[in-house]
Amino acid sequence: MFKKIFTIILSLLFINGLMPVWGQGFLKAKGKLIVNEKGEKVILRGMGLGGWMLQEGYMFRLSNIGQQYKIKAKIQEAVGEEKTKQFYESWLANHTTKADIDSMAAWGFNSMRLPIHYNLYTLPVDEEKTPGQNTWIEKGFAMTDSLLAWCKANKIYLILDLHAAPNGQGNDLPIADRDPSKPTLWESEAAIQKTIALWRKLAERYANEPWIGGYDIINEPNYGFEDPKGDVRGTNEKKNEPLRKLMVDITKAIREVDNKHIIIIEGNGFGNNYNGVLPTWDDNMVLSFHKYGNFNTVDAIKRFLELRDQYNVPLWLGESGENSNTWFYECIKLVESNDIGWAWWQNKKMNINNPLEIRTPEGYSKLLEFWSGKGPKPTEEEAWKTLTQLLENLKIKNNVFHKDVVDAMFRQVQSAETKPFKDHQITDNTTIEAVDFDMGRQRLAYYDRDTASYHYTPGVNTRGNRGGAYRNDGVDIQREGTAVHIFSIEDGEWLQYTVNVPKAGNYNVSFEISTANDSARISLLSGKKTLINEQPLENTGGLQQWKTSAPQSVRLEKGVQQIRVYANKGGFNFRRIYFKKKD
Repeated sequence: MFKKIFTIILSLLFINGLMPVWGQGFLKAKGKLIVNEKGEKVILRGMGLGGWMLQEGYMFRLSNIGQQYKIKAKIQEAVGEEKTKQFYESWLANHTTKADIDSMAAWGFNSMRLPIHYNLYTLPVDEEKTPGQNTWIEKGFAMTDSLLAWCKANKIYLILDLHAAPNGQGNDLPIADRDPSKPTLWESEAAIQKTIALWRKLAERYANEPWIGGYDIINEPNYGFEDPKGDVRGTNEKKNEPLRKLMVDITKAIREVDNKHIIIIEGNGFGNNYNGVLPTWDDNMVLSFHKYGNFNTVDAIKRFLELRDQYNVPLWLGESGENSNTWFYECIKLVESNDIGWAWWQNKKMNINNPLEIRTPEGYSKLLEFWSGKGPKPTEEEAWKTLTQLLENLKIKNNVFHKDVVDAMFRQVQSAETKPFKDHQITDNTTIEAVDFDMGRQRLAYYDRDTASYHYTPGVNTRGNRGGAYRNDGVDIQREGTAVHIFSIEDGEWLQYTVNVPKAGNYNVSFEISTANDSARISLLSGKKTLINEQPLENTGGLQQWKTSAPQSVRLEKGVQQIRVYANKGGFNFRRIYFKKKD
């Protein structure tokens, strides 16, 4: 009886993350690979928890404000100091919870990257009563403990990332919540020593935690040491002497208390400029690089592959994302085929190119107008109502889940098969929303001439989904009130829909479209069979004037099948397909 009770207690402890989960053990660098304690290769498939400990303005349509400390000041201006304090307490409680980690584990993620804001763990340098002293704040450590427990329960590795270092590690102000009126990290010895001490404190606390995957010791340095004015991002830096020295000193402090965990380093110029940083100085080290908005070819990562070969060290794509599903699939396929793990940026914000979208609260536009100086100040009651709704909208239960994003990041990397976005049953009267086409790779589930953004590639001005609505595939989707539709349709583009026809028969098919020209043509295909061939679409009098095309009779066979709507001649908007069974 005692043995049975003991077993039940142990099981409950494991489920609640209160005891360590024995499994793969500590990760380590072994040659060019990251391996577990059994020596097995581990491909980290991770998500960055951006926006939780550290808000960046663009995540919440606040790009004109930028840094978190400025956002906080704006909120205080609207609702006062006490409510601002309450807002941030609730923000930290609501943004990322166990439910978020449970969900991401179910979707396929095996690691999390925690972007740390130092000010949740220690006071700013200029607020220390005694110069050189480090006052520790329990809030950040307690949050990390909770997150680690949630990760343990899901057998997920947690990577700690110092995203906002004391005084800020570069000239991109929002990513480090940096105040430009104060000396940077590189100009303040006190800030440097605080950074080193923080890492020693973290390493001491988590030294024996196998589900801590590693220490990403400084995020995206971007600073010109040799030419501070001409090379503000550090992309042309040749020596990087202060960066190397700081990372060596951090490593030494960590190794005084922890010899088990991987140390992850990043180059200058947003993590990618390793001039003067190498060779490595620790035998359990990983090189991180960040990749945004360029082509997904071997040439794009060639210099990092060369560094891996030269120094016999593993690579990790520590940050990527902010693009379309096509780009996501291509990038992940590229790095995984080269034995490189990844961490995406980020899990939730006010946009569609992440797994979770934060809904915009009512009255938010009024706050934005006030904060940008374009509108009157709302009453404190109005502002607090909006902010309270934002706090509720942060919770995963109130987020919009973009299953197409997760599908692109996992299933599409492994499979060329398409998958229905929604269950389409063709009955006597059936309406299919145009935006509910199948999930899958470009040229298999759909074809669009512009499927991704290459904003860091000179001369390439593509964008992906130009409307930025509903889903993150390359298809252009526009919101109009509460409805969404396909727009910017070009010649030769097409969409596939998986449908189930319970009973074979003849159906009238029509399309709800809008167009301002007389040349638009549309076809409907099922496999190799053409059901409707280049039907002319009537000029509706404008792209905001919707009409239903003349019905065409087609024969649909019984069973599950893929049909494609093909734009022989574009220049129209497309909202719905209607099927009506003929007597």
